[in-house]
Amino acid sequence: MSEPILKVENLETHYGKVAALKGISFEVHEGRIVTLLGSNGAGKSTTLRTISGLISASAGKVEFFGEDITRKPAHELVGRGLVHLPEGRHIFKDLTVLENLELGAYTLKDKQERRRRARGVFERFPILERRSKQLGGTLSGGEQQMLAIGRGLMAAPKLLLMDEPSMGIAPLIVRDITNIVRQLNDEGTTILLVEQNAKMALGLADYGYVLDTGRIVLEGEGAKLRGDEKVVKAYLGG
Repeated sequence: MSEPILKVENLETHYGKVAALKGISFEVHEGRIVTLLGSNGAGKSTTLRTISGLISASAGKVEFFGEDITRKPAHELVGRGLVHLPEGRHIFKDLTVLENLELGAYTLKDKQERRRRARGVFERFPILERRSKQLGGTLSGGEQQMLAIGRGLMAAPKLLLMDEPSMGIAPLIVRDITNIVRQLNDEGTTILLVEQNAKMALGLADYGYVLDTGRIVLEGEGAKLRGDEKVVKAYLGG
């Protein structure tokens, strides 16, 4: 197995006096898709936000390629290749599609490289090229999700944190998003996926962790979790 590029050790996060994460530990190995499962309020999104520096950890450690990044600011982590696609897409609705993409490469000074990356996004998502001068807020939900992914790709991620990419999207488009996630991984991008659609998540994941009220209560290979009776009953409608 490849070396872990992300290592989380005894991570704790609080909102005021409320403990959202209670000492979780897990790893993400290079080239894999790892998923975090759990009901609403289990701590999945908080985990991603703590890793990416949007929330401060109360205790514990996060290592990225062997370096302690627990106290590093979010903008610095993007420059190192750790890119977070937040729940709800958070595109800039009053900016054009192209302007949204360019903001994804704000740390990049080389204009030619920025244009090259934008061309790569347009090749992956031709609809975005056709909409390049259109305001982000006028796109459909599926197109906005493609734009959010494209904006993340502009930062050339080594690890992509994806939070609920299927949320609010028509079932037909969910299939497209699933294929995009798989393709990104096939091309070498390591992915840590939070997804309420457990069937989708476990269909993609090499490995998974199940969170419950801020603790990891179960882990295993994606195929093993898909066949686990507790997982089936809790998340797969069995």
